[in-house]
Order: sequence, then C-alpha cells, then structure tokens
Amino acid sequence: MRTFAKILEFRIMKYALVTGASRGIGKAIALRLAAAGWPVVINFLSNREAAQSVADEIAANGGTAELLPFDTSDPKAIETALTEWEQNHPEDWFGVLVNNAGIRRDNVMFMMPDEDWHKVLDTTLNGYFYVTRHLLKHMMPRKRGGRIINMASLSGVKGLPGQTNYSAAKAAVIGATKALAQEVAPRNITVNAIAPGFIETDMTKGLPVDELKKMIPSGRFGSPEEVAALAAFLASDEAAYITGEVININGGLYT
Repeated sequence: MRTFAKILEFRIMKYALVTGASRGIGKAIALRLAAAGWPVVINFLSNREAAQSVADEIAANGGTAELLPFDTSDPKAIETALTEWEQNHPEDWFGVLVNNAGIRRDNVMFMMPDEDWHKVLDTTLNGYFYVTRHLLKHMMPRKRGGRIINMASLSGVKGLPGQTNYSAAKAAVIGATKALAQEVAPRNITVNAIAPGFIETDMTKGLPVDELKKMIPSGRFGSPEEVAALAAFLASDEAAYITGEVININGGLYT
C-alpha cells in the first residue's frame, strides 16, 4: 500500500508553459517538450484554431496539452489566467517556463509611432516580467527548482537597423536573464536565453531571403525545430549546471 507521501508524489505533475506557442518557434518548442514527456500548456493570444491544432498534434503523438489564452502585454490578463489555471490544478505547478511570445513592428526610429515602441516592449519585455514573476512564486518554495528559458534574438545581441524597439526589448531580456539567474540559482532554478538568428517562420516572411543567406556562413536560415532542440536540452536534467547563458543559434552569422 502506498504511503500518503507516495500518493501525493504520484498526483503532483510538473507542467511546461510556452508563451506564444500557436506557431513558429513556440509551436516547435511545445511539440519538442511534449515529446520529452512534459505536459505542455500552450499560451496564445487570439488564434485558438492554430493553438488547438498544436494541442491536437501533441495528443496524436501520445502527449498531453492544454490551452491557456492571455495577452502577454496585459498584466491583469496574465494574473487572471495563471491564477485560474492554478486553482484548477491545485496539486500541480510549472517546472518549465519558455518566454517566447513577442512581436515585431519594424521602422526606422525617427518615424516610429509611440504605440509601436510600447507595444513591442510590453509584449516581449514586460510580458516576460509578469509571467516569470508569477511562476517564480511557485518554483522557489522548498527549492522545487525549475527551468526558465527566454527567447532573445540576434537583434538583441547585435542590434539591427529598423528594429530599435525589438532590439531594445530583446537586449533587456538578455540582461534580465543574467541577473535573474544569479538570484534564483540557490533555489535550483536555471535561467537561460536563446538568441536565434534568421529562422524560417512567419516572422521572417517578406525579408530578402536570398540576400540575407549570403551573409550567413552556413548559407541558410535555421528551422524552428533546431531552436526547439536547444530549448528541450536547456529544460532537461542534463542542463542543470547551465545558467545565466545566452546561446546563439544563427549559423555563424554573429559570434
């Protein structure tokens, strides 16, 4: 007969939350984490059909997935959604957080509207802050541990013209990654960032692909699955001693 402690241990589940997981890199990460055995919570903003398609694909491959819509630029929506999820899962908690949600509104700075500056920072940087702060309240007690993986960008490492808003947001995420990693390391929580270069997603559609490929030593764009493989490694037990790092995945474009 199981002891009470064993029964409790059996009931508790650790989940992975991936923000902006209905398409692109977020989708690939959700699929890869599910394949590694994580029950995945798929965050999305408005495209429920696309998010449900990701969940269905995970289920078809024997995994577990749930949908959790909220706007990462809206702190009240974040708090409401995460609190409701926790109330519906009183025995469970998030062991992995992938802060992937982000938007681009490119323009040269002197022509950039206030709205485009604030919306990019609110979605990418402030969303990272609000979601991560909430989940840390459950990762930190009793040294439960956890993995926080932040999606940075080549734009945040190098800076790209026409992306002062996006570069600022991603560079800030990199700085926050390094600082937070030191704060929470004693609690068995790792915090790392992934900085993709040009990846074949909706975000890179419309770019001069042939010209950009000439700049990349490997001669090609990366795939979302390649980024997802790195994220899955950082979420694994094997990466327990890696924290505060920013890992570039860009085909040698910028090192």
